[in-house]
Amino acid sequence: MIEKEKKRQLIGLEMIPSENYVSSDVLKALGSILTNKYSEGFPKARYYGGNEVIDKLEIYAQNLANKLFGTKYAFVQPYSGSPANFAATMAVCDPGDVVMGLALSSGGHLTHGANLSFSSIFYKAVNYTVGKDWKINFEELEDLAKKHKPKLIWAGTTAYPFKLDYSKFRKIADEVGAWLVADISHISGLIVGGVHPSPVKYVDLITTTTHKTLRGPRGAMILVTDRGYKKDPEIKGKIEKAIIPGLQGGPHNHQTAAIAVALEEALKPSFKRYAKQVVKNAAVLAAELGSKSENHLILLSLESYGYGMGYQGQVALEAAGITINKNTIPGEPVSPFYPSGIRLGTPALTSRGMKEKEMVKIAGWIKEVLEEIRGLDLPKEQELRKEFIKSVKVKMKKNPKLKKIRQEIAKFASKYPVPGIDS
Repeated sequence: MIEKEKKRQLIGLEMIPSENYVSSDVLKALGSILTNKYSEGFPKARYYGGNEVIDKLEIYAQNLANKLFGTKYAFVQPYSGSPANFAATMAVCDPGDVVMGLALSSGGHLTHGANLSFSSIFYKAVNYTVGKDWKINFEELEDLAKKHKPKLIWAGTTAYPFKLDYSKFRKIADEVGAWLVADISHISGLIVGGVHPSPVKYVDLITTTTHKTLRGPRGAMILVTDRGYKKDPEIKGKIEKAIIPGLQGGPHNHQTAAIAVALEEALKPSFKRYAKQVVKNAAVLAAELGSKSENHLILLSLESYGYGMGYQGQVALEAAGITINKNTIPGEPVSPFYPSGIRLGTPALTSRGMKEKEMVKIAGWIKEVLEEIRGLDLPKEQELRKEFIKSVKVKMKKNPKLKKIRQEIAKFASKYPVPGIDS
């Protein structure tokens, strides 16, 4: 199965904006004997013995993170992004406190206050939205903050193609005395690469995954800024308690080592060149598809192709060898499960060495593929949708045009090496 997945990655185009490729060195650390060791607790304060080396490793990773982002404290133990966001929330909020975040349908994340997430089960979630221009409506955000007096405001996104103005978030957080936490999971690589504004001087805490634009293993970090430390000098201990025993047991030491390798790589000049190219590629790709992007991703409405076309778009593109994800659009007219748009991006393609001219070519294929779903409108009767999608999958697999494009893409993609994979 691993060999089959290896082939899929080599001959296809990975365009989900939250996916990327890691280096061989990251893979070596991730597959190391460090996975054998239990290390509950934190450096020099473990529950088990035999952690002399692990302590040095974790401190090294923490120091790299602080150097890279310009922060005071770094925590590298969170298993992934959602647990990191849970731990950050636990550290500054009590159950029942009000938390504010961008609505899921406006490009926010589940952990920022979406239904069924811990952030709305254990806390009182209030969501702000984007306007008609698909940009964050700061007037609404301010009004909601003054009305609900949140303990925490999230400044973070997961399907938002524009740069964030952290100074506006800061102004509103100060007005209501809220903790301001930036979730930079999608854009952390762009921030350290110098192509997206840094939130460090504006926010109190930062959370980020390590496996998106940062090109590290699947993991996460919580960072404390100087501003956050001044707000609460005991914040370090509160975050530690939230991580363990609050949420986790033994840290994944192999993951910590792989994060450290990725952070070393992100400190090299070549990483800045990579980040710049990611943004250039996304801007070209967006323009070719009739959209706009200021970062690494494109949110594309498929309303011009018919009703509720996100699922059909994902299925057709996958049949052609292009991996993207269906996604809601602002003001979603259908539903989150059968959305009207798709989300795609350039981090993984850029890691393979592709540049602007390749984006033009890929955009051409995408437009050809999407023409094959025109008219395949989602049934408005909910009971018919499941069978309809099954029929679409069968139809797209048999589609001769998509088969031809798949062959073209396989030949094209095979010319570009995948980091960490020996082609």
